[in-house]
Amino acid sequence: MKNGSFRFYTQYHLVTLLGVKARNPRELLEGIRTVPPSSIYYHTHRFLQQHHYLSPEPPNDFAYWLTNILNMKELGELFASVDTAEFNSMKALRSRFVEILAGWLSENRYTVDCPPGQEFYFTACKTFILPMPYSARNLKEFAEILKQISINSLYFHIFEASMRLEKDENDFAAWFRLQGKDKLAEEMLRLDPYTITLEGLREKIINMVREHAGNQ
Repeated sequence: MKNGSFRFYTQYHLVTLLGVKARNPRELLEGIRTVPPSSIYYHTHRFLQQHHYLSPEPPNDFAYWLTNILNMKELGELFASVDTAEFNSMKALRSRFVEILAGWLSENRYTVDCPPGQEFYFTACKTFILPMPYSARNLKEFAEILKQISINSLYFHIFEASMRLEKDENDFAAWFRLQGKDKLAEEMLRLDPYTITLEGLREKIINMVREHAGNQ
């Protein structure tokens, strides 16, 4: 946001296998407790980005495995019910998953092993952040550039921003405030990006920005 302009960035991920796998909920708990935060991120937020064309929101990888591989639908529903939008750090999100699994196991509720070959493999990703050749000086320019940027760039500024800044605000809303557009910033924050496709989200933001651009 140098000189009051908004600089757009994008991201790329290098996916790596950690050599950690789980056959049942107990081993899944141990894995969630020990893998790096980037793995928790990959199996939650990255799952959403990879399926950005789906709406409503798909479950996280953990919920999918518990429900569809172990056929533990009740436990899977507990994982699917976790609203990842409420968490602005992977530490807090990890703690919530640990709480669910530890509570389930402490109650001596049933558990099963997965069929051979269908273990849960923990994966992580290394993120590379790169500047794009776009910079907006005002809302009209912002709306025009927003039509051109990639899905990866949109995802970076909306979804990853709150985790990166560890606060309940994304990059777009923060810049709108700097422009004195507090009402637009509040409208931006009221959008629920987890209940719409990324392309749908792009269109909503463009329309909102154009409405507030006025005669800029």
